[in-house]
Amino acid sequence: MTLTHLDDKNRPQMVDVSRKNATERTATAGGTITMSREAFEAIKNNTATKGPVLQTAIVAAIMGAKRTGDLIPMCHPLGLSHISCDIAENNAACTLRLTVTAKLTGQTGVEMEALTGVSIGLLTIYDMLKAIDKSMTISDIWLESKSGGKSGEYKRK
Repeated sequence: MTLTHLDDKNRPQMVDVSRKNATERTATAGGTITMSREAFEAIKNNTATKGPVLQTAIVAAIMGAKRTGDLIPMCHPLGLSHISCDIAENNAACTLRLTVTAKLTGQTGVEMEALTGVSIGLLTIYDMLKAIDKSMTISDIWLESKSGGKSGEYKRK
């Protein structure tokens, strides 16, 4: 197997995508944060002292996806055409599931942008609620689906 991020002298490199066709590419990633009932209720009742948690997390997720090329060393800086976020609440388990979808027409995929968006969004929730619950757990961050590019479609089973 050839490692694409190493050149013939074993030095790190960013992959050359200049010969790849520009295609529409989409990726969706998700992740979960579990918290205490008190922290969960602070979100639901909008009483967190740092402000509106879910709205701030969505803005952070979008910003994180947009800045992936600055954060992950071998990622290409991309001009994303769309980023959407959704947060599903599970009241019984005191969990939130953040889903981020990134889209563009380009020469490389957007999986890392979706995954980074999820990570930054969940870390923002943690930051905004850590005064209430330092034991929150961020888990199950994964790629849910992708489309476009040479490798085609992927859907997590």
